[in-house]
Amino acid sequence: MKNNYVIGVDFGSDSVRSVLINAQNGQEISTSVFYYPRWKQGLYCNAEAQQFRQHPLDYIEGLQATITNCLAQSGADIAANVRAISVDTTGSTPVAVNAQGVPLSLTPEFAENPNAMFVLWKDHTATKEAAEINEHATKFPINYLQYVGGIYSSEWYWAKLLRVFRGDDAVRQATESWVEHCDWIPFLLTGGNDAKAIKRGICSAGHKGLYAAEFGGYPPNEFFATLDPLLDGFAAKVSTETLAANKAVGTISGEWAQKLGLPSDVVIGIGAFDCHMGAVGGQIEPYYLSKIVGTSTCDIMVAPVEDIKGTVKGICGQVPGSVIPGLMGLEAGQSAFGDAYAWFKNLISWPLQFVENDAEREKIANNIIIELAKQAEKIEVTETSELATDWFNGRRTPDANQLLKGTITNLHLGSSAPRVFRSIVEATCFGARAIVERFIEEGVQVKGIITLGGVARKSPFVMQMMADVINMPIKVHKSEQTCAAGAAMFAATAAGLYPTVEDAMQAMGQGFDLFYEPNPEKVAVFEARYQAYKQLGAFSENQTKQYNH
Repeated sequence: MKNNYVIGVDFGSDSVRSVLINAQNGQEISTSVFYYPRWKQGLYCNAEAQQFRQHPLDYIEGLQATITNCLAQSGADIAANVRAISVDTTGSTPVAVNAQGVPLSLTPEFAENPNAMFVLWKDHTATKEAAEINEHATKFPINYLQYVGGIYSSEWYWAKLLRVFRGDDAVRQATESWVEHCDWIPFLLTGGNDAKAIKRGICSAGHKGLYAAEFGGYPPNEFFATLDPLLDGFAAKVSTETLAANKAVGTISGEWAQKLGLPSDVVIGIGAFDCHMGAVGGQIEPYYLSKIVGTSTCDIMVAPVEDIKGTVKGICGQVPGSVIPGLMGLEAGQSAFGDAYAWFKNLISWPLQFVENDAEREKIANNIIIELAKQAEKIEVTETSELATDWFNGRRTPDANQLLKGTITNLHLGSSAPRVFRSIVEATCFGARAIVERFIEEGVQVKGIITLGGVARKSPFVMQMMADVINMPIKVHKSEQTCAAGAAMFAATAAGLYPTVEDAMQAMGQGFDLFYEPNPEKVAVFEARYQAYKQLGAFSENQTKQYNH
């Protein structure tokens, strides 16, 4: 296996990263990052309306640029021995495609139409549709929401489709199918030209698309047609065959092999969501909650299928094989984590736009979070310190509610920027604890916490506070590219280099190098603060209900 290499591609919210890895030992040979140019300009988005769309050209250009750059760094001998590529993406991030499987925004008629582009995971324009799905589901003898935590989210597949169809008749009439980003990229790489032939991953279909083997696939047409006639017959256009990410879609097309400079027999694996592949890249273990901590968090757990009795309420789904084939995959998460910190940074740095010196302005802006964290860490917190909730982008779990807003209370004239920032960090840690408590309340044990991603590796302040708040040990994975590394592990399995994902994970995993233990002296004060957080959250949620009725 010495001469076998695989590529993992991680499509994030702001950029795409490719990693070229030695399949024998997981050694990273090269890596490359591409920031989406249209997204960076804020095109097709309206934050005030919570509309976040991404143009497929950002993805296509990034895919080509990062892989070719990785191969340029490594040399022709390694490029000739690349065996497979697998991808992970954000989710749910679907797009409308035509009969050939081409996103409508890649056709002249819809080139500048946001409704014809990928609807990014954090787009919350479909809150009304999600609420209708939740109410509609109560009318049926079978609970079609039982495997997605009992509550459907505006961040997910069907709510977004209905929102687009209601708002744009031209797009609706041109839409042959509605495809997740993680399913479309493998279709693209294999030269697919028939929307009906797009292979769907169990990860995307099960967690966001209401697919379940117990239903024989998706809910029946009656469910969708009576929700809105615009959806009548649409489920039949989506394949009911789903595959785990250890399987192959096919081999790379001649066009893409030439574009990338790869052999013509490179295997393309089934795609999945970033957090699910990231959990594998971070060497997830049964009953350890794996938290991919970035702009938001996605929390993943695996457990033997027979150990999960009934359904876990209020999470983002339980799907056999969505993480590791043969194990139950359970998903939860927070809609804002690093995004909440970025919001506060942008708020207090607003005057910097008037600094004319670009280099000076950039230098100050880049240091704001670092300095805030340094000063916030020195603050002794009491039960009456500034207190916040973390719902700046709604709440994903427990109990999805995208209408909720963030709050900050106990403010006074002595409330400094570090004190307020500390309350926001604390709120994100409280949100993390609420997820742990929900699993435990639902009968799923949590042995410990694994954290992955940029925030986990770069902020000891945040990680120590999380350990103190949850009162559990935390270990941080050594790799900074766990999502891409996880995709590479799946690529190696899809290519037959390893018989199972667990074998690939053991051989290619890089281990853990940072560890945090709860500080007993702080656990008690955080316990009292957490109870206050729950009271503040309940008040805020009640106010939201009254406002929206």
